[in-house]
This record gives sequence, structure tokens and C-alpha cells, in this order.
Amino acid sequence: MSDQQQYVLAIDEGTTSARAIIFDHSGSVVSIGQREFEQILPRAGWVEHDPIEIMQAVNDVVGQALGRADINRHQVVAVGITNQRETTIVWDRTTGKPVYNAIVWQDGRTTSIVDEISAGDELGTERYRQITGENISNYPSAPKIKWILDNVDGAREKAEAGDLLFGTPDTWVLWNLTGGVNGGVHVTDVTNASRTLLMDIRELTWREDICKDFDIPMSMLPEIKSSSEVYGYGSKNSLLIDTPVAGILGDQQAATFGQACFEPGNVKNTYGTGCFTLMNTGEDAVFSKNGLLTTVCYKIGDKKPVYALEGSIAVAGSLVQWLRDNLRIISSAPEIEDLANTVEDNGGAYFVPAFSGLFAPYWRTDARGALVGLTRFINRGHLARAVIEATAFQTREVVDAMNADSGVPITALKVDGGMTANNTLMQFQADQVGVPVIRPVVAETTALGAAYAAGIAVGFWNGEQDVIDNWAEDKRWEPQGDQDERARLYRNWKKAVTKTFDWVDEDVKD
Repeated sequence: MSDQQQYVLAIDEGTTSARAIIFDHSGSVVSIGQREFEQILPRAGWVEHDPIEIMQAVNDVVGQALGRADINRHQVVAVGITNQRETTIVWDRTTGKPVYNAIVWQDGRTTSIVDEISAGDELGTERYRQITGENISNYPSAPKIKWILDNVDGAREKAEAGDLLFGTPDTWVLWNLTGGVNGGVHVTDVTNASRTLLMDIRELTWREDICKDFDIPMSMLPEIKSSSEVYGYGSKNSLLIDTPVAGILGDQQAATFGQACFEPGNVKNTYGTGCFTLMNTGEDAVFSKNGLLTTVCYKIGDKKPVYALEGSIAVAGSLVQWLRDNLRIISSAPEIEDLANTVEDNGGAYFVPAFSGLFAPYWRTDARGALVGLTRFINRGHLARAVIEATAFQTREVVDAMNADSGVPITALKVDGGMTANNTLMQFQADQVGVPVIRPVVAETTALGAAYAAGIAVGFWNGEQDVIDNWAEDKRWEPQGDQDERARLYRNWKKAVTKTFDWVDEDVKD
């Protein structure tokens, strides 16, 4: 077996699908397994997943990836996990069954909890920001956990008795891979823990006082580990029997790692269901004055943690999906670029996709989506272009905030994710941020980052330098066009955003 070529397998548990990707030592993709799972939308602003279906999808795609690569488990030296962050799963430790569906990071049902926790404190929603790096909002896990305990019959009693476990999807997947009720490992890493609103971002420990404020028993919480170490081994009845699970990174931190953003000031943007821009700030936790989050970027073994500023945008690729599935203006996502290119510009139309409020840099739970500037001149092409441009405008807002916080304007934007195949978007993005936009050869940077973390833990890769050596540029877009026109479009976008605030549907109650 020692003469066989060796690989690392990454499990990418995303918002719309689970994927398993096998990488070789050069960081090249060997095979991919993928399966979508249901998006459960019980009410306006609510988004859920079935945790059991997630695990079924994970098991399926691992089998697909191994089969398509025609390799056996003995050739897989380590498994890495990356995941949709903040998404909240609570399950019974004795039965392994979730007490409720996973409440997804996009979900907006916890506004009343946010208001309750932030009321009576002069800092309001920023009450914990200097401790956790996050504002009190619908986004992190803590209010979602509280909602489940408050609204699911018997959940609070079970939690207080020590019978319930909480985890973001990385923890749920790891627990099941390593045995579940038969000794599953209940662990998360620092990057995911930093998205719960419950972890002290400097000490990397759970805060008992914040847990008390949210009425969350600490017995529910997983043990916090680094992003790169052996957590446990595949269970005896799995396809990954005895294989070390050795890397965990939240999806955006994983993409930052896979993009080799190891120097302070390096910036990447991932275009997926949402859009997420991270700037490496080194070993210092920098706290934003402009609406950004402070997060743990990664921690390799016993090394000091590395931090990042993050701009989180809730709706990016999911807006294209909405145009396809809800309005049926396109039949497949790639069609949006051709449709957008049937017109010269947006015709004066601007789309602000505040479907569940606005995240960075506004943090407005009261915002709702708006399409403004409509005239009879507007056609399908203009709507498609407005959808594409919305992602670029939102990213510019975040980049402007990062430039203001860091005091050092960024010089390039590394990009990844499915929407980077849209050349029209990428060129418009470069125009708006005013710096080169650079796409790597290996676009699967999220899964690759998790693979690198796992491989480094077992010595398959030697460290960050191997990641740097493997990274290669595929294409770059330089800023083009008239600067005054770019500024005019952005001013109109900012005006459109203000039209989304203070919207409350009086007939909809929490």
C-alpha cells in the first residue's frame, strides 16, 4: 500500500449541496461527487435544511468521489471538512436524531430574540462585538439555538438535562462520520466557533456569561479545537473506516486558506449562495468601525490563531437561483450572462436583494428586497444585468469598508466560487473595486483549503509554503471604463439601498 499514490478528501457541506472532492499532492482535483439537498422554506424569511438528508448526501458524495477516482480508502491519508457556517443543528446525543430542522445562516426568524438580547444595553446590537467579533443579529448561531430551545416541545428540558448537542454542520458531519451515538467526536474548530456569538475571539473559549444571556446550557457546546489536527477517525461502518479526520474550516475561511491569503492585507472574495470577502489581519484581531465582522481566519495546530476582517453578504448566487426558480426568467444559472449581454447597461434598474435583511456593512434586519428605477423601457435583459451588478455593488461596499478599517487600500482581489465563471460579472467587479480581480486555476478553493488543513495535520503537506507553491493564476480582469460613470452607478446603488429600510409586514409575526 505504501507504493500507492496518496490523496486527501475534502467534504464540502454547502448551503445548497454536499460535495466530496479528492485532491492530489499538487492540489489538483482528482474527482468530485456532488448532490443537492432540499431548501425548506416554511415561511417568508425562514430557511431550513434536513440534517438527516445532509448526512445522506455526504455519504453519497464520498462514495461518488472514491468511485470516480478509482481509489480505495487506504490511499486517502486524511479527510477535511468545510461547511456552511452559523447554520444551527441541535440533536439528541442518545438517539442521534435532530430535534428540529437545521436553521440556516440566511434565516431571519430570530429578530425578536435579537431585540430582546440587545435591549437595555447602551451598546445595543454591538454588546458583544469586542468579545466575539460579531454583532447581535439573525446571522450567528446563538439566537438560532435559543429559538429551538424556546419553540420545540421538550427541547429545553432535554438540553438542561444534558441530553442535547449543538453543532454547526462541521460538527454534525464529524460526529456522524466518527461513530455518532457510538462514540462520535463532538468537536468544532475555532473558525466555526467564532461564528456562534458565543466564543471569546481572543481566548478561543466559550463565554459562560453570553451563554447565560441566551439561556443556552454549555453542555450542548462542542469542544473547540484548531483548524488542523486529528480529531478522530472514520467509524467502522463507513466508507472512510479508520481514516483520520484532520481539518475543519468554515467555508469562507477555507477559501481564504486555499487562496494562499497568508499575509496581512491579502483579500479574497467567494461568490456562492452569498458573497464573502475576507482580509487577513495577521495575529491581531482588528475590530471594524465600518460594519465588518472580526473572525478567526485559521489556526494550524499549536500555532497562534490568524484573524480576518469579513464582509458577509447574504444573497449573491441565490439571487440568480431566485431569478431562475421563482421568476423563471432563465432556465439555468449560466444563461444569466448571455441575457445580461443583450443590453448595453442596466437601463436605470437596481436590485437590492435584502430577502432576509441586509448583512455587512448595514446589519439591518428590517430591510427587504427592492427593485427600483423601473420604467416601461426595462426588459428581461436589464433585470438580468441588475441581478449581476447587485453582487458587484455589494462587494464594493465591503471592500470600501475594509479599505477604511485597514488604512491600506487593497491592491488586488482574489476570487473564487461558481459565479467567477461569469466574465461579465468579473469585469464589472474589477471596474467597481478599481483593482485587478484574479481567479486561480483551481476554482475549488473552499474544498481545497479544508484539504490543505487536513493534509498539513498528517504531514502530507509541509505547511503554508506548499499551499503558496501550488497556487496559480488562471485569469485576471483589470479595471476598465469611465471612472465617472462607475461612480454614478455606485451612487445610484447606494440610493437604492436606502429604499429597503424600515419595511415591516404587519401581518407577519415572529
